[in-house]
Amino acid sequence: MIQVAGQPFQSSNYWNTDEVGKVIIEAMQEAQDLYSFSSERELSFVIKARKNIIQSATQMDQGESSFATFKRSRCNPEYWNLTEAGGFLLKPQVTPSDAIFDIFKNSDLYKFECATACVINFYHGILLTIGSLSFNNLFPRLYLYSWYTDEDLGLYSFYADHYVPGDVVYFNNPDFAAETPWLRGINAIAMGNGRFFGHGFGIRTANQMIEALNKKRKPDSQQSAYLASLITRPSFNQLAHFSGGGRAKMASIIVHHNKNSISYISYLFELSYKLKH
Repeated sequence: MIQVAGQPFQSSNYWNTDEVGKVIIEAMQEAQDLYSFSSERELSFVIKARKNIIQSATQMDQGESSFATFKRSRCNPEYWNLTEAGGFLLKPQVTPSDAIFDIFKNSDLYKFECATACVINFYHGILLTIGSLSFNNLFPRLYLYSWYTDEDLGLYSFYADHYVPGDVVYFNNPDFAAETPWLRGINAIAMGNGRFFGHGFGIRTANQMIEALNKKRKPDSQQSAYLASLITRPSFNQLAHFSGGGRAKMASIIVHHNKNSISYISYLFELSYKLKH
């Protein structure tokens, strides 16, 4: 359910929003979890950001970027340095917004795996929401690799029996074939109306995603792929209150795990292991 300024949300206030906005509102209203917003402005920001992430995923689906393992990742050298691990490091003197826009403008120059694709769509959706100037102040030093993100994106995961369009869900394939380890799962953006975008798979229903993964299981597998109860999203409410001014940031730890198509929770496990060892 939705609560605004401590009061139950009146959906009639948004009767004139478009269909995607209505689907987002309906998903939050029907959830058992409470979606609390300090103001109508904050709620409007979150709806707009989620819509833009969906728009970004649609644009990526229509573009020419392709799925690739970290080993075979590619990027436009005019904007990014390709690291040995297969990550994209923003070049000096290149503005972050220009580099993110280029992934969609010159999409044929890019290859990346599905976790990286989700992060790109999150960044692109937020960029479309707050504009280039604020985006460049908020995310001055981008590095795209798996689930590594700037701390101000506020990425987090949780287990739940519902999702909201604009979230990332995970299709798990526990018995993936040894020769195709990158099909251990699919990170996919919930598009609304039962559809999901997974980089390399396009926009499909949940059953279609599962069917595609089931074709790449161990020969003797008895366990089907499935949609996990794992949701990943940026901290939308926090982003809604970004003031626009830059600030000093500590360098975050990067985990170059070389495991394609892992969930954000799995990435955090890799990070925890690195910190302990």
